[in-house]
This record gives sequence, C-alpha cells and structure tokens, in this order.
Amino acid sequence: MVEPPSSPGPEIHPRDRLVGWGIDVVEYAVVISLLVLAGVVLVRTVVGFFSHWGTFPENVVTAIDGVLLVIILLDLLHTVFTSIRSAVIPVRPFIVIGILAGIREILSASAHLTLSAHLSDSDYHDSLFTLMIGVGVVLFLSLSLLIINYSGRVDQ
Repeated sequence: MVEPPSSPGPEIHPRDRLVGWGIDVVEYAVVISLLVLAGVVLVRTVVGFFSHWGTFPENVVTAIDGVLLVIILLDLLHTVFTSIRSAVIPVRPFIVIGILAGIREILSASAHLTLSAHLSDSDYHDSLFTLMIGVGVVLFLSLSLLIINYSGRVDQ
C-alpha cells in the first residue's frame, strides 16, 4: 500500500522568517561584541600592567580587576551563546557571573581602602559601603546557588 506524502509542516510566513533572522543577527552581534570587548579589556589590562611599574601595588590591583572583568565577560559570552543555541536561559551561570562580579567589587573596594593613604570621611564610608554591599551580594548569590544545587533540578 502506498502511503500519502507527508505534509512538510506548517508554513512559516515570510515576515516571521524575517523577524527570526533579525533576532539571530542581534544575538550574534551581542556575542561578537562581548568577545571584542573582552579582548580589548584584556589587551588594555596587559599593556597597562607592563607600562606602569612605578605604582606597582595599585597596578597589580588594576590588573586583577581587569582580568576578573575579562572572566566575567567571557562567562557572560559563553552563557549567552549557550542560551542562543539551546533556546533555554540557564540560571546557574548567571548566578556564578554575579558572584564573580561581587568578588571583583570586594577586591576593588578593599584595595581602595588599603592603598589609599589619605581618604576623606566620605570616601572612606563610600568604600566601606561598597565593600559591605559586595559581601552581601556574594553571600546572597552563594546561598542561591546552594539552594539550586540541593533542589535536585537538573535544568538550571
């Protein structure tokens, strides 16, 4: 017996294809922009590190800050690219990115407090407040990650 030809599926309207193509272009432009931005930050960090030997402690802190920013950008790039390919937005990588950003803020604020010889009361309180906020963010996001890990859900 001859089977009838199967239908190719619902027909997609040309405007829907155009919108889908436009979304793909914007998503890949975001991925490329993040990659270029990470590369520029890395190059500027390395060049800045090797060109300012006179202020070594501040230079090291600035270099660590730049490298952490590159790691954050690359994690964000990887997460966005993965979500584009799978059409699912995972929660866990964004929490890890937030923890890295909080750690970056903690290092930056503590270095500012440690390396600045003469801080006004306002600058001191601002740096201390930034440090406390960073610690709070890292603790809160770490707790969130712990809850997700123990929730038993695999698709996060």
